Amino acid sequence: MPPSGTRRVRTPPDAGCETRVSHEDVRATSSLTARSPQISGHEIASALVPPRQFEGATFESYRPDPEYPSQAEAVEALRAFTAGGGSKGGGGGFLGFGRRKAPEAKPGVYLDGGFGVGKTHLLAAIWHAVPGRTYFGTFIEYTALVGALGYAATVSLLKGSALLCIDEFELDDPGDTMLMTRLLGELVASGTRIAATSNTPPNALGEGRFAAADFLREIQSMAAHFETRRIDGTDYRRRDIEGHAVVRTDDEIASIASAAPSGSVVTDDSFADAIRHLGTVHPSRYIKVIDGVDAIVLRDVTALTDQTDALRLVAFIDRVYDAQIPVLASGTALDEVFGGDMLSGGYRKKYLRSMSRLIALTSMTPFGPARAGE
Repeated sequence: MPPSGTRRVRTPPDAGCETRVSHEDVRATSSLTARSPQISGHEIASALVPPRQFEGATFESYRPDPEYPSQAEAVEALRAFTAGGGSKGGGGGFLGFGRRKAPEAKPGVYLDGGFGVGKTHLLAAIWHAVPGRTYFGTFIEYTALVGALGYAATVSLLKGSALLCIDEFELDDPGDTMLMTRLLGELVASGTRIAATSNTPPNALGEGRFAAADFLREIQSMAAHFETRRIDGTDYRRRDIEGHAVVRTDDEIASIASAAPSGSVVTDDSFADAIRHLGTVHPSRYIKVIDGVDAIVLRDVTALTDQTDALRLVAFIDRVYDAQIPVLASGTALDEVFGGDMLSGGYRKKYLRSMSRLIALTSMTPFGPARAGE
């Protein structure tokens, strides 16, 4: 664990477009569409730490489901990884894993599994346990960092670090694949270890999306960096949640918003306006769009038919989930917004993960202690 007093927590800088109301004010009703923040590469880098709900994640606080032995096996293997020792059987060797120090040991570990089985918790536990300079971010945050700083400056910043954690390693286009493959290659060469999560095995990333030979070749090259550990289980977010995302009436939304504690910030937008606005803000800036927000209201939700809009919503909900902000929505249930053939296409797993998170976020108690978890 990091020394006392050095724990790092994801705390995005001020959005720069909204001042949080003073405590003498009852509440502030804002709008997502009024928030168009900028973010620098250095701000992105400073936020490369686990989300706040995982700031205290440890292997001890992870609760393996006895019905799925792969969960306890993963904990044992990852403990050995952080200690620099070897795991007992299963999964082979990597970075010192395994009973033998095989020359083909891989420089990274890839946690593959379904939604809500605790992959992010385990990834954060690795981050907290490994000493030295470490980074934790989503795939989009690393690609955004390259876009903001430039490739050479990003390599200079990250190279030689003890550990790079990448959450939800899912690829949306061949360019990002080639960029991350090249970046990982340089970091591994500098001695950096890699830990990543995904709902898709590394050899299947991009499946159903792109068929170009160059893309597939890059996928195989990247997969070679990792030893995969499969984690089975049921979705943590849905163990105590049945049905669909919670739908509120306008009267319910008004009642909840009026009861917000002094100093709270509640954004209130139509779903259509919010989706349009997300198209004007780079996904790397979504973390600042929701900075200081205590609850999000989305009115008149309807199904999406444009895949670009749907993917933007997925990226936005990932940031909302990281920040644990309750969502109050009217209209169509938010877990039913991915329309057409989206759930049968190449982004199916992304949409299913987002549906799981939307159910959890709309089921949260606004302004109360209840929180979703993975």
